[in-house]
Amino acid sequence: MNIYLEITLRALCAFTILMLTSRVLGKQTLAQMTYFDFISSITLVVITANIVFNTTYKVLHLAFSLLLFAAIILIVAQIALKSRKFRKLLAGDPTIIIQNGKILEKNMRKMRYTLDSLNQELRERDIFNINEVLYAILEINGILTVLKKPEYRTVTRKDLWIASPTEKKLPIELIMDGTVIDKNLSQNNLTPDWLNKQLMKHHLEVKDVTYAVLGGNKQLYIDTYDDHLQSPMDEE
Repeated sequence: MNIYLEITLRALCAFTILMLTSRVLGKQTLAQMTYFDFISSITLVVITANIVFNTTYKVLHLAFSLLLFAAIILIVAQIALKSRKFRKLLAGDPTIIIQNGKILEKNMRKMRYTLDSLNQELRERDIFNINEVLYAILEINGILTVLKKPEYRTVTRKDLWIASPTEKKLPIELIMDGTVIDKNLSQNNLTPDWLNKQLMKHHLEVKDVTYAVLGGNKQLYIDTYDDHLQSPMDEE
């Protein structure tokens, strides 16, 4: 077999297996990279790369090893779901970095977490004064979560006793890339005629619309292909 054709077929095979494996394992590996998830992801990538480029091994043998490792990950994940101690063994515990405005240097050294990283994470949360922080916790996936002291927290409508409109539904996407999403219309008891009437109010047709979404407050947001901007910021 031609070497380029073989690599192409191997790549398609590896991609298909990896996609199916990812679907079975779920979203946690993508969203929460713990130590276990990190090691698992690297191993899956290495095996997949071998399927594509290492022509000295048979595809079936490498595919079997990939599926076997995926099965091990799945079994370990199922055990972790039922055992808190096992989860802690795999992922570790969250670590408190700041307590009542005081940096816990010992915990930072234990986690090999630098002041530069801490300051960057705080600035990304619009915190420039560490004294504003009640608790800062380094989660097991490496993300820093911060709880401000009460006097520095954002005031909400509830705090001011201001009535808020009720929103019982998620925003509903009606048009995407100039195409009506019929499934979303029918599931929410909306009709194409209703949508066309809404567009006519703005002198638009479906083909003119990039994105249209009905918010939880029943307000219709419409974005068109022609934004009527004289100097778009992203124009090269």
